[in-house]
Amino acid sequence: MSASIASLVSYGSDSDSENESESNTGAEKVSPADPDAMAHLKPLQSAPTMTLAVLNSAPEVAVKESVETGIHLDPSLKEVTYNPTYETMFAPEFGPMNPFKTQQMAAPRNMLSGYAEPAHVNDFMFEQQRRTFSTYGYALDPSVDTHQVSSNTYIGAVDEAEKNKGLTVFETCHKKSEKRKKIKGGEAGEIDNFLGPWAKYVDEKDGAKPSEDEQKELDEITAKRQKKGRNEEDAPAEEKTILHVKDMYDYQGRSYLHVPQDVGINLRSADAPDKCYLPKKQIHVWSGHTKGVSAIRLFPNSGHLLLSSSMDCKIKLWEVYGERRCIRTFIGHSKAVRDICFNNSGTQFLSAAYDRYLKLWDTETGQCIAPFTNRKVPYCVKFNPDEDKQNLFVAGMSDKKIVQWDIRTKEVVQEYDRHLGAVNTITFVDENRRFVSTSDDKSLRVWEWDIPVDFKYIAEPSMHSMPAVTLSPNGKWLACQSMDNQILIFGAQNRFRLNKKKVFKGHMVAGYACQVDFSPDMSYVVSGDADGKLNIWDWKTTKLYHRIKAHDKVCISALWHPHETSKVITCGWDGQIKLWD
Repeated sequence: MSASIASLVSYGSDSDSENESESNTGAEKVSPADPDAMAHLKPLQSAPTMTLAVLNSAPEVAVKESVETGIHLDPSLKEVTYNPTYETMFAPEFGPMNPFKTQQMAAPRNMLSGYAEPAHVNDFMFEQQRRTFSTYGYALDPSVDTHQVSSNTYIGAVDEAEKNKGLTVFETCHKKSEKRKKIKGGEAGEIDNFLGPWAKYVDEKDGAKPSEDEQKELDEITAKRQKKGRNEEDAPAEEKTILHVKDMYDYQGRSYLHVPQDVGINLRSADAPDKCYLPKKQIHVWSGHTKGVSAIRLFPNSGHLLLSSSMDCKIKLWEVYGERRCIRTFIGHSKAVRDICFNNSGTQFLSAAYDRYLKLWDTETGQCIAPFTNRKVPYCVKFNPDEDKQNLFVAGMSDKKIVQWDIRTKEVVQEYDRHLGAVNTITFVDENRRFVSTSDDKSLRVWEWDIPVDFKYIAEPSMHSMPAVTLSPNGKWLACQSMDNQILIFGAQNRFRLNKKKVFKGHMVAGYACQVDFSPDMSYVVSGDADGKLNIWDWKTTKLYHRIKAHDKVCISALWHPHETSKVITCGWDGQIKLWD
């Protein structure tokens, strides 16, 4: 028993041996002051004592004396919950350096262009110096004491600063406005003249007077306006005409309006040719316009004369047969001519131009019979085709209205105001009892003559603007040039429904009002396009049959001669009119 206790005590501590002895013997408690009682518990002097050494696994790290080895603060920390020392707060970051960190990456950034040091600058002072620098090229140097102003105080254009005595933008503005002082009674005797905040400014007292040179210019402008109306545009351009042939009349006293009999075709007949063929080659070019041709119209019924309007503000009349000469030039518009229209007999025609004037001309003499205007730009013009209404015509205007004029009274007799955009076309249908209009509002409206409310309104979400419309020779169909590079066909009788089986595609016309036409026998549909090409489709199959490079620029109109089997006339923005056969 004593040997086992001795071996246990040699490996344990004194306190452990006492506890062990109490628990194992179960004897009464012995007083520690009794040496005999504890003698048997003492370890043998000859036995070796074993101790456990304390090991430190972390190696010693050499720390520079300049580095604070206290608590390290994270530099990205936004809030500190205790009061650290100065050395702790400004100690360098621990850890190795990033060998791939560029100077740009290392630089602190608090704005898009880099780092801006926080500083208190008065907003007004900053804006004042910024505007002064952008206006005059100089500003106060913020790093220099500005109490002692010298040449070193400014940055930028120092010479300019000395010249302006360092005045800022606000000071110079204030200096200029000093002239506008209010009239206020300063003395006690002038108390009656004091008006307070309602006083006039000095330069308002008698009105600002112009200088002598300015007064001369004003007098000249006033004199011109008194002569010509409100402004120069109000007065119509002077009308004149030029006859390009030697004799206006032949040996029988007939003018060029007389239908020729020697062309090999009965031009007086109302019958269309039985069969039409595709035109393949160019046989003539009419050149005389200096700018793009905007519209061409054949003489009614016979088609032996051709009328053309152009962006050079002129209208020309050409021969279709014989020598194909230019017969007469009509000059009377100050801006580009947009549209032209013959009356039923061809003795008169109307022209619509961007100078806001519509003019009625005599085809034979070239005289301007009457001008019409409502101060809006006319986009299209049409005579009423009825023989008993040849004194009436309608025009689609830029202010969304269709205006009806009477030639005899030269007054507006009716207005059709239902469109939501500029009116582009007017086409008479149903034996001239109705007319169809298209507009920039992407709609088609049908009107009864002289009734200013449309009885048919066609507008689909998929529809585009249709700036050119042509009635078929049999009067049953309307061919509409759509801005989505298609020619759509609407029924021209009763319901005006879209014929979904007749859609002509394959040409590029988006943005241009290229005029469409039919062949006299209803076999083909022809149209120009933006590339200057003449496109010909088959009416029955809607197949694109033929394509001819007709003009260098936009081919804006194509007309099939009503008495010829294969003659087509085209005009383009290259200023030329061409005949194809």
